Amino acid sequence: MADKYNVEEAEALAKRALHLPIAQATPIYEQLLSLYPTSARYWKQYVEAQMAVNNDDATKQIFSRCLLTCLQVPLWQCYIRFIRKVYDKKGAEGQEETTKAFEFMLNYIGTDIASGPIWTEYITFLKSLPALNAYEDSQRLRKVYQRAILTPTHHVEQLWKDYENFENSVNRQLAKGLVNEYQPKFNSARAVYRERKKYIEEIDWNMLAVPPTGSSKEETQWVAWKKFLSFEKGNPQRIDTASSTKRIIYAYEQCLMCLYHFPDVWHDYAEWHVKSGSSDAAIKVFQRALKAIPDSEMLKYAYAEMEESRGAIQSAKKLYESILGVSTNSLAHIQFLRFLRRAEGVEAARKYFLDARKSPSCTYHVYIAFATMVFCLDKDPKVAHKIFEEGLKLYMNEPVYILEYADFLTRLNDDRNIRALFERALSTLPAEESAEVWKRFIQFEQTYGDLASILKVEQRRKEALSGKGEEGSSPLESSLQDVVSRYSYMDLWPCSFKELDHLSRQELLVKNLNKKVGKTNLPHGPAAIGSVASSSKVVYPDTSQMVVYDPTKKSEFASSTNPVAVSASNTFPSIVTATTTHGSASTYDEIPKTTPPALLAFLANLPVVDGPTPNVDVVLSICLQSELPTSQNVKQNLVAKGNAPSQNESSGPNRGGSQRLSRDRRATKRKDSDRQEEDDTATVQSQPLPTDVFRLRQMRKARGISTSSQTPTGSTSYGSAFSGELSGSTG
Repeated sequence: MADKYNVEEAEALAKRALHLPIAQATPIYEQLLSLYPTSARYWKQYVEAQMAVNNDDATKQIFSRCLLTCLQVPLWQCYIRFIRKVYDKKGAEGQEETTKAFEFMLNYIGTDIASGPIWTEYITFLKSLPALNAYEDSQRLRKVYQRAILTPTHHVEQLWKDYENFENSVNRQLAKGLVNEYQPKFNSARAVYRERKKYIEEIDWNMLAVPPTGSSKEETQWVAWKKFLSFEKGNPQRIDTASSTKRIIYAYEQCLMCLYHFPDVWHDYAEWHVKSGSSDAAIKVFQRALKAIPDSEMLKYAYAEMEESRGAIQSAKKLYESILGVSTNSLAHIQFLRFLRRAEGVEAARKYFLDARKSPSCTYHVYIAFATMVFCLDKDPKVAHKIFEEGLKLYMNEPVYILEYADFLTRLNDDRNIRALFERALSTLPAEESAEVWKRFIQFEQTYGDLASILKVEQRRKEALSGKGEEGSSPLESSLQDVVSRYSYMDLWPCSFKELDHLSRQELLVKNLNKKVGKTNLPHGPAAIGSVASSSKVVYPDTSQMVVYDPTKKSEFASSTNPVAVSASNTFPSIVTATTTHGSASTYDEIPKTTPPALLAFLANLPVVDGPTPNVDVVLSICLQSELPTSQNVKQNLVAKGNAPSQNESSGPNRGGSQRLSRDRRATKRKDSDRQEEDDTATVQSQPLPTDVFRLRQMRKARGISTSSQTPTGSTSYGSAFSGELSGSTG
């Protein structure tokens, strides 16, 4: 199968096997059960296929493989049906074997909430046996009934009624006393059944056991099983410890049928056995767990811990060695070092360290762990210092190793070597990895150095992390945030939280402002233009193609008889030329026909740009130059078009009124036309100043006070979106 644990494909295979002969179906069942060994449904289907062809030997073998791990009532009912079939015609010997099979079955699944039919079937079977001794037969039945009515099953009430009838049929006087004795116990079982049923109904008993995928269904089932286990551990029926333990074990075994690949369930099961005082049972659980999840290092460590805690050192050592055989990281080395130190002493750990450092999976973590171990146990810093120095030759570029080494030297109060370590490390570490080391260096200077050394290290840190050296003035400037950082300690600050939040916001705003300015500012002068031209990363638009906004002039598109054709010819020639190899020019001829005139007017004023996008000021300038239709103009045009037919179709008494309306409209149009001509011929100074800062700057240019007219280089300039100053030049 493509996906090893593909549930849909497994279900399809199981359905297919139902319609195949047993010889062809057997490989399919074996394949399914190798992946889902706890699926009682597949085991039941497999064994029923063997029973259908009377293959008793194969049936017995299958039952021996699955019964004790798949504690589900339907599978066990299939088992007792097979036993009764085999021993049906063997007389007293067969009856005895069948009785043993019933007791064996009830010993395992008799506490199941669905085991009521099995209790009923067993009682019916006992009643069908030939009477040998009336007293012994009644005693045997009484004991079975009393066990059944104390089990919270779906049929507990029916079993109680049958028990009352049975006692009354044997001896009415004795029945009254026995019924009164067991009535409270039955009431308790019935109450527990009602509570138990709520938890059972949330569980999907047909769920196949697959490794955790994080799906919502898995999480829901995990929670449902946890609730049920917690309920059983609480011993709600207040039965004896042995019976309660049996029910809890049964609940865990049923849980593992669905959550077979969940390591936390196995660990909880084993830990519960340990707390119950059964270490041998916990060992068996761990062994089964490692068979189910052989790659789980967590379970191996937990198992080794339990073995070590009970004094089985050799068993624990074998588990650690098994982890070393498959692990690819340094954690296995470190944990084995610690185990050897606990079990055999520091010398055994030292010998292993000498071998472990040659391993390809050894990293700086092993050096840190062993050096710390030696320092704490031997109380002699010389050996630990040598280990750190040996590791420094290999891991000088590891910031974590540098910091751990600095912590070790700090314990020794060796300020001279600490300062030397920081200087050596920071001279080789890349800037992007040195931030934490610089931070620790500053903290060290705050403890051991004077103010001058503190300020010097802070300045060096800024220069190193800014990446600009002395030219980057803004990141290197001292700020109030530096003072706050310098004079804070742990969770104590030299300002209130409100002030701290305010400073943080200011720092964020400065960073964002620097980013925006860096994106929008253009270089000045010929030298700057040369540097821009030589850069392959930054491409700026050709500002020589820009047009200064002049409100006294109308756009050429407004007076053109065919604005679409004009705009198309101005807008798309370069595009068509550049793309003739990819398609015919007719494709691009269709674009102007479907493009609104206002958009064409906007596109026609766009300069030819080699870069990805034009500057934002260029776009704003062109938007202000383009005459975009407003909603009011659109409404007037629609009204004018809508009234034209009504004027032509008017007749009769209303004709005179419509003519007067037409004359009024013509007079109004003439007034509007005269007013428009006056507006067109009026000077710019007579118009009211707009509130828009950008447009105000453009109108100032049109009045003749623009700085561009005073620039001797003849530059074409446009304003910055932030400050309104001239920010672009072409020489």
